[in-house]
Amino acid sequence: MNEEIRQIRIDLAAAYRMAARQGLNEGICNHFTMMVPGSEDRFLLIPYGLHWSEVTASNLIEVDFDGNVIEGEGEAEATAFCIHAPIHRARPDARCLLHTHMPFATALSLLEDFRFPFVSQNELGFYGRIAYDDDYKGLAFDTGEGERMAKVMGNADVLMMANHGVMIAGSSIAGAYNDLYYLEQACRTLVYALQTGQPLKRIPQDIVAHTASQTSRGTSPGAVRHFASLKRILDRHEPDYAE
Repeated sequence: MNEEIRQIRIDLAAAYRMAARQGLNEGICNHFTMMVPGSEDRFLLIPYGLHWSEVTASNLIEVDFDGNVIEGEGEAEATAFCIHAPIHRARPDARCLLHTHMPFATALSLLEDFRFPFVSQNELGFYGRIAYDDDYKGLAFDTGEGERMAKVMGNADVLMMANHGVMIAGSSIAGAYNDLYYLEQACRTLVYALQTGQPLKRIPQDIVAHTASQTSRGTSPGAVRHFASLKRILDRHEPDYAE
């Protein structure tokens, strides 16, 4: 195994572990994937049945776009393959895909005709970067559902999935995880604000656009440093993630 692939495995394992520590996981469900460096048709995935707190760099499996396990032990969960493979295929730029049912984002996905009002600074970091899938179709047990999601998502970095959860697309694990974390923070704050029953304080549109242009997400230095800080926490408390 070359060093680049080994590091990608470590980073993806870190993302799974930190998501479990931060309460973004749900049982043995949901899935994070990362394309194998140098490949356009193979990605790394958690083996079905493993809790996110159990993921290590070495127990991730490598899966191709036909659903075959190329390397590792275990199986690719059906909905993971049927959602992630079509989106990876449609979005070569989306090397990393993070799908969760994290609580606050999922709560907002249950609202009728939900759209972010962009009333908090964290929300503004996602202005112009979100697509909305308003048509829940049940469990994704065929790739046609993943293909439908890919079309709805288009070139967006975030897909809000009605009655379901979210999908984050990024060119790197650090950038995608940074978006995942701050999206949930934005959703948490919005849920709390809505619970007051008071009117939301709107931000003028020119300020919304200006602040969004000031916000650097994705593979920004801030995202890289944020993810490095999370790995240092794991190094202290759960160092076996890198094994």
